[in-house]
Amino acid sequence: MKTAVTRECALALLKKYNSEPFHLLHAYTVEGVMRWFAQQKGFADEADFWALVGLMHDVDFEQYPEQHCVKAPELLREAGFEDDFIHAVCSHGWGICTDVKPEHPMEKTLFAVDELTGLIGAAARMRPSKSVQDMEVSSLKKKFKDKKFAAGCSRDVIRQGAELMGVELDALFADTIDAMRSCENSVNAAAEA
Repeated sequence: MKTAVTRECALALLKKYNSEPFHLLHAYTVEGVMRWFAQQKGFADEADFWALVGLMHDVDFEQYPEQHCVKAPELLREAGFEDDFIHAVCSHGWGICTDVKPEHPMEKTLFAVDELTGLIGAAARMRPSKSVQDMEVSSLKKKFKDKKFAAGCSRDVIRQGAELMGVELDALFADTIDAMRSCENSVNAAAEA
């Protein structure tokens, strides 16, 4: 899987429709996490594609929250993104705001990690270190069980994502923490740029 659109062009499009630091931080995080999963799960030759899908998955969310994953195809198509890329982006809203089902392992991964990176990020900000580097699965599990903590992160979607990927919840937690560790410095640098 490849796209002719460069990261620079994609980033320009993302920033055209997103200016909130929180949304950009989330985009950079999911980009890095998706790259890690591609490399770890046998799709290293598609890592750039996976990462770019992660970067662009919420391109329409800030300006068109009521049309999330509905407006995205139009925005992405205008920028030259191919149909398989658009399908991948839209599939992370399956059952939430679209009926585009995740089919490819990359799409299933995006569906699973999108909400989870938000939960992990919120948990990291509560730690003295403000980092995922010293986070353990056991502490994340406590936050996951506390429905009041990061209430906007759907536990049902995270569970469904793990099921789609065919992995246990604890394994998904561990892998996503590792993925976020791998890109934390570059994400923070990008967010400050």
